[in-house]
Amino acid sequence: MDGIGESSQSGSGVVDSQSLGSGVVREDNMVAEQVSPLRGGGRNTSPLGRAGSRNTSPSRQKVIKTKPRGLDEETVTTFGKAAHPDVQMEDSIWAMLPEDLLNEILARVPPFLIFRLRSVCKRWNSILQDCSFLKFHAQVPSHGPCLLTFWKNSQTPQCSVFSLPLKTWYKIPFTFLPPWAFWLVGSSGGLVCFSGLDGLTFKTLVCNPLTQKWRALPNMHHNQQRQLILVVDRTDRSFKVVATSDIYGDKSLPTEVYDSKLNRWSLHQTMPAVNLCSSKMAYCDSKLYLEALSPLGLMMYRLDTGYWEHIPARFPRSLLDGYLVAGTQKRLFLVGRIGLYSTLQSMRIWELDHAKITWVEISRMPPKYFRVLLRLSAERFECFGQDNLICFTSWNQGKSLLYDVDKKVWSWIAGCALQSCNSQVCFYEPRFDASVL
Repeated sequence: MDGIGESSQSGSGVVDSQSLGSGVVREDNMVAEQVSPLRGGGRNTSPLGRAGSRNTSPSRQKVIKTKPRGLDEETVTTFGKAAHPDVQMEDSIWAMLPEDLLNEILARVPPFLIFRLRSVCKRWNSILQDCSFLKFHAQVPSHGPCLLTFWKNSQTPQCSVFSLPLKTWYKIPFTFLPPWAFWLVGSSGGLVCFSGLDGLTFKTLVCNPLTQKWRALPNMHHNQQRQLILVVDRTDRSFKVVATSDIYGDKSLPTEVYDSKLNRWSLHQTMPAVNLCSSKMAYCDSKLYLEALSPLGLMMYRLDTGYWEHIPARFPRSLLDGYLVAGTQKRLFLVGRIGLYSTLQSMRIWELDHAKITWVEISRMPPKYFRVLLRLSAERFECFGQDNLICFTSWNQGKSLLYDVDKKVWSWIAGCALQSCNSQVCFYEPRFDASVL
């Protein structure tokens, strides 16, 4: 499969793409439909085309107001259907469409469909390098949550993205990354973070999968394999990477924070925890949370002050394995299995009551989903979240289950979410305006 474009490396450590080409490929056997960015959701809005409508004069004709079409749930299902416009579109008219109006329309097209539209004309082909389009794109609401799956096939990086609004898998070429032995750290604000080994040197890089631009971060003060988390600030177009404890158990290393504006790592307080429950972290409300056994509870790192605090929130009884999941605003969830015996196990979700410093149970996974997701008590699973959505993936079953905390709805992810047993999955927000510079 052809890549989105060839990459060239600059002296600053930032690599970008000179030509993006078609890039994103749908992962199904269907023939790609023609998608028009001007389609209005499939409704017949012509007064003469509606059955039973009266033929009124122009002065009395009712004016129908329509809102700009984004990726709201109301219009999601129309993108995969063939459109039969009621009125013949004149090329000469649409060719003279004002630049601002064109950018306003294209900025609301789902990012994965933009690549199809670039073959329309030279003007649209250069749209992703246009500063005006990126300005409009940065102001529109997000396309919606996606699941990014990363794995290696014969040492070649592979990446598939499942769009929850469009309910479609897309394959993104990942050959633009350097040939390191790297693994997925996480995603934030349209950027994806990887860490790995270049020989014996621990490396960290941040990239935008859509534009295929990436930056290799400078080495940390203590160049060891660390637990990392990526935090993007879209208001000032910057990002930070927080490195906590040593992943092999040495907790004496100080916390380090990379700032993209300064392009350097800074040293902060050493985390006082003696023993951590897991390597999973959650970031919400400008705070980083980890589970700790000694001292028992949560370790909280304030990104603004650079200091750690201990929260004595005791874990629920008989908790076998727990994952911290960040929700919207200040919501922090704990997800894990309860029960010592396989026949009595269940998956539950708690939310932290910040005032009482206690975990409050808010939901339980229905037994029918639990039995399919984890058929054996010893099976391992991954759990991660974004915007009050929690995703469960089973390593052995190759299944993904989604839970909406607000709607209290459980649903399976369509298609094969895990391409191999070594797949890594995270939530991802596709954005062209996310910059690694």
